[in-house]
Amino acid sequence: MTYVEIPFTDSIRAAIQDGWGREVEDPAERLHGGEESAAYRIGDLVARVGPEWRSTATAEWCHAVAAHAASAIPEAVTPLRTRAGGTIVRVDGRPVSLWPYVAGEWPDDHDPRMRAQAARTLARLHRALASYRPPPRPETAFAEVGLNGDPPTEVPYLADPELDHWLADYAERNPARQVLHGDFYAGNTLAHDGRLIAVLDWDEVLIGPPELEVASAALEWSDEFGEAEQERRRFITDYHEAGGTAGPIDDRTAAQLIRTNSAARPPTSSSPANTEPNSTRTTSPTTNAE
Repeated sequence: MTYVEIPFTDSIRAAIQDGWGREVEDPAERLHGGEESAAYRIGDLVARVGPEWRSTATAEWCHAVAAHAASAIPEAVTPLRTRAGGTIVRVDGRPVSLWPYVAGEWPDDHDPRMRAQAARTLARLHRALASYRPPPRPETAFAEVGLNGDPPTEVPYLADPELDHWLADYAERNPARQVLHGDFYAGNTLAHDGRLIAVLDWDEVLIGPPELEVASAALEWSDEFGEAEQERRRFITDYHEAGGTAGPIDDRTAAQLIRTNSAARPPTSSSPANTEPNSTRTTSPTTNAE
């Protein structure tokens, strides 16, 4: 996996001091990960530097969702507010946000106990977000494209008429939509002493069917190469038993929704129109890189 190279500059340090009123004299330690964004630990803070194409409006929309989630579940990590009341300052065209440092490590997504915790956490997160009604997302999230069965006109090589027909029928039978995290996998969480303690990276927040996120998470928290059906079924069962908002998800539904989410991930590039949506994985195995 290739991680983006974005240096931590004196301009970023000065912008943090000016925008948040925080002295950041400690050395900046680059945290592990980041295909689009780079994260640096500075003492008890983490500065996250995003791609130039990510708009302030979209970033702050996603951060507002994180803040709402944090009001209900303590695991949701949220950015610090600037002195002006926002969460983003732009430095050399890039969005910079400031987060609290959270000590922890990436959980083992093959550990049944950790997988069960993840399923229950996702259920609690969905319940916390189910009634939240934010304004429309300023820019369409990648995972939203084609969810109602519309052909992918911007990426015609992903055309799949059979899947589009299934999605159109599914959307008609399952019209419920809500705010979703958008990228709930082990690398966007942290654990400590066998307990899941943090949910990170809110860049891919979207509004969609909760079943989409549950199916994708069940894959991510089991065998991403598709050889662990029992683990995926167990994740979905644990999620439902914890009171998650998604409806029933049988094997066929899970497979189709996983295909949909995978198809919405074109190769990473420098433009939002052709950037992998699942690519802001900036957590560290031992730190919070959000």
